[in-house]
Amino acid sequence: MTLSGAAPALSFCDNRTMLGPDLFRRDIYTIGRVNSELRQVLEGSFPSIWVQGEISNLSTPRSGHLYFSLKDSQAQIRCALFRNRRNLLRFVPRDGEQVLARARVTLYEPRGDCQLVIEHMEPAGIGSLRAAFEALKTRLEAEGLFDTARKRPLPACPQRIGVITSPSGAALRDILHVLRQRYPAAEVIIYPSAVQGADAVAELLQALAIALTHAEVDVLILARGGGAEEDLAAFNDERLARDIATAGIPIVSAVGHETDFTITDFVADRRAPTPSAAAELVTPDSQILRTQCKRLEQRLKQATHRNLRETKKRLRLLEERLSRNHPGTRLQQQQQRLDELQWRLQGAMQRHLQWQNKCLQQRARHLHLLNPKHILSRLRERLIPLQYRLQTSMQHDLDTHSQRLAALSRQLQAISPLATLERGYSIVLRTSDGHLLTEAHQVAKGEALEIRLARGRLHARVTERTQEE
Repeated sequence: MTLSGAAPALSFCDNRTMLGPDLFRRDIYTIGRVNSELRQVLEGSFPSIWVQGEISNLSTPRSGHLYFSLKDSQAQIRCALFRNRRNLLRFVPRDGEQVLARARVTLYEPRGDCQLVIEHMEPAGIGSLRAAFEALKTRLEAEGLFDTARKRPLPACPQRIGVITSPSGAALRDILHVLRQRYPAAEVIIYPSAVQGADAVAELLQALAIALTHAEVDVLILARGGGAEEDLAAFNDERLARDIATAGIPIVSAVGHETDFTITDFVADRRAPTPSAAAELVTPDSQILRTQCKRLEQRLKQATHRNLRETKKRLRLLEERLSRNHPGTRLQQQQQRLDELQWRLQGAMQRHLQWQNKCLQQRARHLHLLNPKHILSRLRERLIPLQYRLQTSMQHDLDTHSQRLAALSRQLQAISPLATLERGYSIVLRTSDGHLLTEAHQVAKGEALEIRLARGRLHARVTERTQEE
């Protein structure tokens, strides 16, 4: 058995199973064994090959491997790109992208699918340009060349405008037409350069270097008309991008049509969708400028008239101040002021003397009232009734307290135990602890007692005890 006319004969001579008589033998294969031997035949029959096709059904599991199909107009085949090889790619594979791949032909045994194990892959044709563009864009963006913070503002009214483009291209004609219509006052300096082909990059770099060296323009337009992606390749050069990023002149990139993007669009200070739009971007509209000039002229006239009125008004005020501050006028005013102050001083002195006399009289009367003789006389007059009131109050308090003491003595005598004893009663105490006895069961037979009488004490012993309820 051979495959593709190149494989060696396949001999089935291993792991035979003996069934029936010795002369009748069958060799039964498992599916796994068939797929395993087919894989060995495929891998042994095909060396590492190059294939070209379109990516479809791209799958990116979490393992990091890539699984997809390569197809053309006639057929398709499954492919596997393992993670260690994927990390070496210089582009990001996408569905619908034409690629060129080096691969090994093998068989995926669990499903029995013929597949290619990709060892290397690169974009085919225009895809390589796109991959190089994306790689350069990613690298320059990571370096910060696309940051808006580093980009320079465009001048509001440039006096000289530089244009780097082909002198015979339509882009230059469009730019000059717009500049003549919008801002004819600006001077245009053209730095000729090829914009496509093998020499385009070198000429663009040289034209940019001349413009930056002379430093004779206020803003620079880098322009080219539309074209295929390979026609715009010169504007994706890394050296050109870095020179634009470090330029000391604001640069506008106007390459291709509105849908075209190049590296210079991202690194330039501004991007215009077309060369005509770039001319509009770097210049103000002359009609708008004339309108603004007329408006400014009106404002200037109004400001001038207003300043004249304010100046005249200020002049009148200064004349009035000068008249008021004339030495003769001021002297008359000061003399009148002096007379007025003299009158006020005399009046103030008279009022002060009157007030002082009044105060002196009041203090004399007050001092007379504070004389010790008068005070002692008043105090003696007050002392006689106070002494009488004191004696009366003391006698009243003594009588009141004597009566209260007699009443309290009678109350104390009434509740005194001694008075009770006087009536024939006695107090019985237990001799052992001095406890007052009120009931018979509080003592035992034969226990010693102490009996207190109104006068004297008796000591006795219990011979008999009777408890009454």
